[in-house]
Formats: sequence, C-alpha cells, structure tokens
Amino acid sequence: MAKPAKNSSFVWEGTNKRGQTVKGEMPNQNAAMVKVQLRKQGVTPLKVKKKTEPLFGIGGERKKPIKSADITFFVRQMATMIKAGVPLVQSFEIVADGVDNASMKALIFELRDTVSAGNDFASALKQHPMHFDELTCNLVEAGEQAGALETMLDKVAIYKEKTEALRSKIKKATMYPTITLAIAAIVTVILLVKVVPTFEAMFNNFGSELPAPTQFVVALSEYAQAYYLEFLGLVIIAITGFTQAKKRSPAFRESVERLTLKLPLFGELTRKSAVARYARVLSTTFAAGVPLVEALQSVAGAVGNVVYKDAVLKIRDEVATGQQMHFAMKTTGVFPNMVIQMTSIGEESGALDAMLDKAASYFEQEVDDMVDGLTSMMEPMIMAFLGVVIGGLVVAMYLPIFQMGDVV
Repeated sequence: MAKPAKNSSFVWEGTNKRGQTVKGEMPNQNAAMVKVQLRKQGVTPLKVKKKTEPLFGIGGERKKPIKSADITFFVRQMATMIKAGVPLVQSFEIVADGVDNASMKALIFELRDTVSAGNDFASALKQHPMHFDELTCNLVEAGEQAGALETMLDKVAIYKEKTEALRSKIKKATMYPTITLAIAAIVTVILLVKVVPTFEAMFNNFGSELPAPTQFVVALSEYAQAYYLEFLGLVIIAITGFTQAKKRSPAFRESVERLTLKLPLFGELTRKSAVARYARVLSTTFAAGVPLVEALQSVAGAVGNVVYKDAVLKIRDEVATGQQMHFAMKTTGVFPNMVIQMTSIGEESGALDAMLDKAASYFEQEVDDMVDGLTSMMEPMIMAFLGVVIGGLVVAMYLPIFQMGDVV
C-alpha cells in the first residue's frame, strides 16, 4: 500500500485581481496544486517553488508543539482582523505572517486552504479537534449562521484569554513548590552520594562511637550509594506510569480528580477554578444565543474536573425537564451559595449571561488571590523544610567534630 504524499511548503509570487504583486507561502503536495489553489483565490501565479529547509533546522522557523496559548493568540488576531473588515482568507495570511511557530503557521495555512475550497470557518476548525474544542467550533458556527462572526470570535477570544489566565494561575501555584522540592531532592542526593562519604572516611579514624544522628546519615548515605540508580529508575517509572495512566485510563483520571478536591488548600483552589470555568463558559455560550441545554452540554466538557462535569450533566438533564437552573445547581451540592443566588437573580431578571459573567469574574479574582496567598505562605514553609533537611544533614556531619573539640 502506497503511503500518502507528504505536504511540503512552497513559496509563491503572483498578481491579484487588482494587478498588485502578492507573495506568500503555502503547504501542499506539489507546485501544480499550489497554482490551482492560488487561482481559486483569484491570484495569477508567476513563481512557485519549493521552500528549502535549512540544514538541521538552523536559521529556519522553530517547529514547536502547538500550545493553547498559540490557539488563543490566533483566535484573538482573527477576531481583530475580521472586525476591521479584512476578508476571511486574507485574515489567515496576515495572522500567519505574525506567527513564529512553524507548526502553528502550517495549521493556519491548512485552515485557509479549507476555507478557500468553499467550506465555512467552523467546518475548517472541526477538522482539527486536537486544537479547537467543541465549544469553540460551536460558537464560531453560531456566529457564521447569525452573520455576526466578528462578534462571536471576540467572545471566543475573551473566553480563551480568561481560561488561559486561569490555567496560568493554577500552574503558578503548583510549579513553585514542585521545582523547589525537586531541587532540594537533587541537592540531598548529591550530599548523600558525594559529600557524606568524604566525612565517613574521616570518621573512621576517630576511634570512638559516632553520635546517633551521624550514624543515621552515614547509613542513609551507604544505602543511597548502593541503590540510588535503582531509586532513580523507580522514580522515573512512577512518574511515567502516573502520567500515562492519567492520560489513558478515564477511571484513574477520574479518581485523581476526585482526590484533588479533598486535598487541603489545593482542593479549595480546584473547586474555585472549576466554578469560575463553569460560570465563564456558560455566560459566553448563553450570550452567544446557544440554547441553555446545549450550552450546559458544552460547559460539561470545559469545567476541568469530573465531579463538576457530572454535576453539570445532572443540571442539564433537570433543566431539560423544565426545572429552573438554580434549583438544579442546588441539588448537586458542589456549587457555592453565592453562585446559586446570582443564577437565581439572573433567571428572574432575564440577565443570566450578565450575572454569570459577574460570578466568573468574582471567582477568577478569588483564584488569583488564593494563588498569591498560597505562594506567600509556601515560601517560608519550603525554606523551613529545606533548612531542616539539608541543614540537618550538615549538622549531623559536623557533630563528631564538635564533640572532639569539647573533649580537647
């Protein structure tokens, strides 16, 4: 079975319908197909040649994985272009010119080619589910059908920017202690494997019994020297196994997410961030004109925790039977009373999207304040921990020397 031809990148130059010289870059299988695509776009091709890849990638654009921040930037730029009256296909090209990530640029060109072939924007996005979630595709589709794509893209951009900011805050809260403790573990291993044996050789000449803390550290050092490679292997296997199990096993991932809510401090942070996502996404979708039941379906996949996902699906089922949403939220037992009351006011006043937006802003600020508080609180705790562990090792090593000084 023959393998499909791999897309290459072609640089082209031509003239548009106004007779102006235009140029650009297009991924495709061969130059002939590039010319066909250009003619469909109203461009008369003059030069089409394959782009040469630099040796070892030096000097070219860096090919990096596409991150959520790249997608957020793309949506914001497209919203700005279309709001300014730039045609959709040309907007893709302008946005692509400002992207440094070659992988993201190739994705934008693929979207442009799909739209140029006669498909709508939402259909083009749906062909890349790894990068554009169902919520984004549905909102863009609603915008195209209502003839308000620029307004809807702006709403999607705001939603993604808020979500990205929330994700960044959560990462900030967990990254600092993780990195600090990892460095502490590395320093401890180096002390046990390289430094303590030097002291041990010196202690052997003392001819007297070592203090209990020193004996413990020496024994720990001997164990670390004998088994540190095995221990390192177990750590790598444990981390890899946990990561893969969380990625591949829905049951394991759900168990971890449920456990996260029960952790001290971090459980509260997870709850507040889930409520913030719920309010933000539901506000965005409902304001876009998406029916409430469909909006709740989209929200379920965006809250980021299985407990809240199940709660939102339960709310959706009860709302579908005619139950008011704030009553359905109350029966789940996972939403704060303030959000329930604001939802009730929004339903009664006919301004549900506005009240949910206020609730989202409030909880996003709560998450921000909590992250700052956790960071400030953890700094002295981590310093104290490092002092006890590493300082304890150093003191244990110097105890015999202090005792010798006392004897003299």
